[in-house]
Amino acid sequence: MSLEAVKQVTEAEELGRQKKAQAQQDARRLVAEAEKAGQQLVLDARKQAQAKAAQLLAAAETAAADDTAQIHTQALADADRLRSQAEGRLEEAASLIVRKVVDA
Repeated sequence: MSLEAVKQVTEAEELGRQKKAQAQQDARRLVAEAEKAGQQLVLDARKQAQAKAAQLLAAAETAAADDTAQIHTQALADADRLRSQAEGRLEEAASLIVRKVVDA
């Protein structure tokens, strides 16, 4: 082989090594960028999930408060109705007690 051919082979080998080194460096950079992007996606998804969970919790608390108020209102109405019924029977109960005491 001539000196020129050896020189061309040597240059081609060197160019190949440089391209391989550059490709490896590019691959490492791409992997690092992908990992960083993936981590950011996970953080974003976690933030969205936390926000959605907080929103659902707030809605559940509001619904529970509404239900509690409704139950309380119904309980007060039931208590008033029972009290009215009891007051209506109070005189009848007193008469019954007096008769039992007198009869005894």
